[in-house]
Amino acid sequence: MSRTFVMLITLLIAACSGGNAPSGSPPAGKMAGGPAGPGGAMPPPEVEVLTVTPAPATITQDLPGRLVAYRTAQVRARVEGIVEQRLFEEGSEVKAGQMLFRLDDRTLRAAVLAARAEVAAAKAVVARYQPLLDIAAISRQEFDAAEARLRQAEAQLARAELDLENAQVPAPIAGRIGRALVTEGALVGRGEATHLATIEQLDPIYVNFTQPGADLLRLRQALQSGRLKKVETTSVQLALEDGTLYPLPGKLTFSDLAVDPATGSVTLRALLPNPQRALLPGMYVRVRFPEAEQVMAMRVPQRAVLTGPQGQSVLLVDEAGKVVPRPVQTGAMSGSDWIIERGLQGGERVIVHGLQKARPGSEVKAVPWTGAPSGAAGSPPEVAAAKVSPAGTAPARVN
Repeated sequence: MSRTFVMLITLLIAACSGGNAPSGSPPAGKMAGGPAGPGGAMPPPEVEVLTVTPAPATITQDLPGRLVAYRTAQVRARVEGIVEQRLFEEGSEVKAGQMLFRLDDRTLRAAVLAARAEVAAAKAVVARYQPLLDIAAISRQEFDAAEARLRQAEAQLARAELDLENAQVPAPIAGRIGRALVTEGALVGRGEATHLATIEQLDPIYVNFTQPGADLLRLRQALQSGRLKKVETTSVQLALEDGTLYPLPGKLTFSDLAVDPATGSVTLRALLPNPQRALLPGMYVRVRFPEAEQVMAMRVPQRAVLTGPQGQSVLLVDEAGKVVPRPVQTGAMSGSDWIIERGLQGGERVIVHGLQKARPGSEVKAVPWTGAPSGAAGSPPEVAAAKVSPAGTAPARVN
């Protein structure tokens, strides 16, 4: 019993003192991996920054617009008859002059035969009267009446042949044809030119949009004062409803000479190529086009500008790696970038990506922003400025 008691006391003392731990093993109660950083603190979060540099900028305008077919033609029945056959596939591309409908033409053919008989009879009368006129057997008045009847018969024949030709309804223009508005067996052309189908030419395609007259006036004043320079290009770009940019540029073709008194806006029109028929009439788009050139401007991506109760601001990274809010005032747009009118002098590091990790006063690790350049094809334009919470809290926008 005494020997067993001595062994238990020895084991208890060894357990309390940690025993003879192997050389290099960590003390009890500590993890082998050690702390993540000095004093056990996590490393500062990483944010992407853009160093602001004054540079020439093209001021652009984004305006809402609607797509309109380049040409639209209504296919109509020009003679009365029963639709016998539809000769096209709904929604397909048709060529100018292609036959679209065939009407029952039996009555029209009979009218042509009757008109030809009238012409033949009138010619025979004129031929018979000619020698009689030469010997004064008939008066000149009778001969002139016979010739008038011949001309009238020939006019009726021409009209009957035209009606027979119109029994075949052709496509007036090339383009994409919609659904048929009548079916086989329908009576068309009675008293009116029945609408049979509609053809729209989609390549190229128009976009109609309006610009406020006040904006146009301010632009002209800025050009006259020399603050802005006029751009020579008439190129435009479309942003589709899902935010993506249409890859093919268009050309501004029309600007109205007067302001609409009802809306206070000026109507503009641009023409765009549409070889794949990706653009359809009636679609809502945003039209981006250059207005003027600014010699030196401070540009930042739209996502970097935060909007809060005190106005607009950006988050900077100072030389010590701390996040510093800076109030700014934005002006016009240059592509998808804001032009900063006040608040930046150049050389500041503006946080563009990682705003949700950047709290004012906190320490961050700044790396260069790797985003696409402003206005790059295929890059979606920003829709709205970011929101920012009150000072001292994290921004509400999540990148």
